[in-house]
Amino acid sequence: MITSSRFDRAIRKLYAAFHSNNLHPECAMQCAVGTICDNTDAWKHFSNEHGSTQLNYVGRVHEGLGRKINGYAPSELMKIEAAFLDGCGYQLPLKAGNYRPQLPLDQDVLFQGLCKAIEVLCKLDNLPQLMDVGEQLNYQGCGNIKNQVELQPL
Repeated sequence: MITSSRFDRAIRKLYAAFHSNNLHPECAMQCAVGTICDNTDAWKHFSNEHGSTQLNYVGRVHEGLGRKINGYAPSELMKIEAAFLDGCGYQLPLKAGNYRPQLPLDQDVLFQGLCKAIEVLCKLDNLPQLMDVGEQLNYQGCGNIKNQVELQPL
């Protein structure tokens, strides 16, 4: 499958961060978008709340000027991060009082977040969601959990 260079770079960075245990959903430099943005937190100034898809004034100005970080516009970065946090089980936006997973650094939790983030990355580049993300990330923890139902005898 032919993909864009921004997609390839993002997947490589997320893969490396996942396997080196450098993903942290609550850290702006180590979350999905922080990782895509070369472990910087410059992207967090585009919104007032972590996990929000609503751009603030700074984000709207950068978006209007056509500025991008590693190929992604501010609104795209917000969508990727919101999907990652949602996949990890956070109630969005990330703020005091909203639900957080008990073990945010658990590999299964991070894997679920990455699945959601990669789904958004595919949509942004109009790529089909044909790949088995677990296979691509060399992760067997959850398997392909989409709509899995385990039947129990009565």
